[in-house]
Order: sequence, then C-alpha cells, then structure tokens
Amino acid sequence: MSDPIHKPVGIPPHPFLRAEGVCRTYHVGGTAIEVLRGVDLTVAKGERIFLCGPSGAGKTTLLYVLGGLERPDRGEVLLEGKSVYGRSDARQAALRNTDIGYIFQNYLLLPELTALENVCLPAMIGGRKAKARAVELLEKVGLSPRLHHLPAQLSGGEQQRVAIARSLINDPSIVFADEPTGNLDSKTGTDVMNLLLSVVADEGKTLMVVTHDTRLAGQGDRMLVLRDGMLVD
Repeated sequence: MSDPIHKPVGIPPHPFLRAEGVCRTYHVGGTAIEVLRGVDLTVAKGERIFLCGPSGAGKTTLLYVLGGLERPDRGEVLLEGKSVYGRSDARQAALRNTDIGYIFQNYLLLPELTALENVCLPAMIGGRKAKARAVELLEKVGLSPRLHHLPAQLSGGEQQRVAIARSLINDPSIVFADEPTGNLDSKTGTDVMNLLLSVVADEGKTLMVVTHDTRLAGQGDRMLVLRDGMLVD
C-alpha cells in the first residue's frame, strides 16, 4: 500500500488569492533596491492572514501588489483564478472599487465629509447609492451616534472604525489592512483589531493585515513573516 499524499502544511487546498514569483524593485537615484524577491503566496477564501516582519522588509509593498495598487516588475497575482494585472486600467480600477476593500494606517478619510458620507464614497464612485448599507455598517462598528460627525470630531479609534465600514461598503471579497492599529494606543488598537476581525467574520470576508504587533497577529488563522523581501518560515 502506498503512503498517503501529504499536502504542504499551511497551504490552502482551494486558492482564492495567489502570488507567483512576485518581484518589485525601486530605483532611487542610480541605486536599485529589491523590495520583493520572488514571493509565492496562497490564501484560501475566508482566511485571516497577518503579515509581519521588520521595518523595510517589504510588507506594505507586498500588500499593495496583492491588492492591485502597485504592479509587480515580475510575477503574477491571481484573484479567484483571474489575473489582477492582466486587465485593462479601467477593469483594474473596477476591481479595486468593487472586489477589494482597503484600510490604511492614516485612515485617509476626507476631512470635509461626515462619517456617513466617507463610508458612502466608494459606492458613489461606482455609481451606486448605499446610504442604508452605510448606516448598517456604521452601526456594526458602534458609530450610530456619530453618523454626521466630521473626522476632526472623531477620535483616532473612531476614525479607523469609519475606515473599516468604508472598506466593506461595496461588499468586497477581500479586505487589505495596512497597519490599521499603527496610530492607536495599545488598548484602542486591540479594540479596533477585535472589531475588524469580528466584522469581517460576520461579513464572510477574506482578510490580510500588515502589522508589526505579533501579539495581535496571533488572532489570525496564519501569521506570515516577510524578511529581506521574501517569506520565511
């Protein structure tokens, strides 16, 4: 009787997001800086992945490449089996608007818009009306009393809650979060991360988070470490 076939540990059986040999180099003056050096990565639908590593390891660059924000120099990114960068610019923009949600460290809320208007904005860009959905999401993140407050009237934690709601307004299949607790104190950061994990689980989304906080990263399904532009065990 032959030995059973063992699948590699940590590799999802049904790829949802896949990176194949992804490389990214920046040119500063006359110097070439290799930031990503042949990254291979597979993520299953519904997984919660935390990407950790030292400063300068390329975590944010990898997140942006996977999220359709920065084209790799070499390699391929596939979302649900389809190339992210093998599309026209218009189709890439539509993908980013409808299928991918983003959360950034600095919130990136428009200061002249209320919390409700900021959450509605991605839907409006896509030509959709989503006020009722925006209200629902703000209720989920505990901001029902703050719908009509401007960002300047909200705490950092509250602004990031608005950003979480905004990332989900178009019902994306995956959410990318770049250091979402980086500008928050420890307690607020923990509360925001717990909320993010709860909301994406409730919404049935795949999640990838860049964080320097390995304590928070332990709450995910997998923690990946990027060092010198490569994923390491």
